[in-house]
Amino acid sequence: MSDITATTDLRAREAAAQSPRGKTFADNALVQLTLVRFREFTREPEALFWVFIFPVLLAAGLGIAFRNRPAEVLKIAAVTPELTRSLRQDKFLDVVQLDAAAGEEALRTGKVALLAVPGNGGTVVYRYDDTNPEGRTARMLADRAVQQAAGRVDPVSTSDVLMREPGSRYIDFLIPGLLGMNLMGSAIWGMGFAIVDARRKKLMKRLVATPMPKSYYLMSFLLSRLLLLVAEVIVLLGFGALVFHVPVRGSLVELVLLCVLGSLCFSALGLLIASRARTIEAASGLMNTVMLPMWIASGVFFSAQRFPDVVQPFIRALPLTAVIDALRANMLQGAGLARLAPQLGVMGAWTIICFALALKLFRWR
Repeated sequence: MSDITATTDLRAREAAAQSPRGKTFADNALVQLTLVRFREFTREPEALFWVFIFPVLLAAGLGIAFRNRPAEVLKIAAVTPELTRSLRQDKFLDVVQLDAAAGEEALRTGKVALLAVPGNGGTVVYRYDDTNPEGRTARMLADRAVQQAAGRVDPVSTSDVLMREPGSRYIDFLIPGLLGMNLMGSAIWGMGFAIVDARRKKLMKRLVATPMPKSYYLMSFLLSRLLLLVAEVIVLLGFGALVFHVPVRGSLVELVLLCVLGSLCFSALGLLIASRARTIEAASGLMNTVMLPMWIASGVFFSAQRFPDVVQPFIRALPLTAVIDALRANMLQGAGLARLAPQLGVMGAWTIICFALALKLFRWR
């Protein structure tokens, strides 16, 4: 009898240890699925490169290429000593004196942007290529120098106030654009490829057969995406602040909220793209079709205002445009969430609509 009692007690203790009440936080299905997402990500060097290293290299290259520099001094040529002296009064012109034949040859070969020669009746003839921006600028500066040397006095006096503070440079414009592009790429590619690959390998079919709630599988992608978001934002913004002194004039808390909402918006879009795709090729085509127009039109590398007015409403309705505009307004202008209501509305609408459609269309097999 005692042996039967001991065996019964042992089985009861084993059952209690295996019951949900005996499980630790790490044993939770959602936690384990989220850890799986992290392991999949960290075991792919390509993913680490595109998410963390590539945006930094892109920011460094473009920031150096388009850094603020002093005004360019244009090299031009003049035929006579009188013209040479007059033109050298302008500090933005590097004037060399050449004979007519040598000046023509220098102009044809691009060694000078303009050639000034005396004309009939005391006139000055400027020879330059009007399709070359340097030629047009050189013509304007050369004529100003010649007229002032002849005694011209401007009827209205003017003065210059130079603005060279962080916030007005190209790198300041670029960093929020790269951050928005990175949020979109990592969310859509990370979500879409992982789901389609699991569907292709029949892993989702096996997971559905377990007691795991289906919602846990999709929630694990969102949790891992939000946790990786912290590292993405810190790496890119930290690099911009330390190397190029890019300002963050708005609230850091509000900046974090914008990044979270932007990441959720693109995650919902990635989930919708991957809801039915069965092959990597199909998913890749769909993702490129969705992202390519936003890369071009949403103002990552140049202002979206360059596009015609007729398409501006469509561009402003794109999720990447809303995210980038909100990030730039927060970082460069110090705008609060109240001023960003239109952009927040666009992001919220895309998030809700894409999640609703994705959950309705999602195929587990």
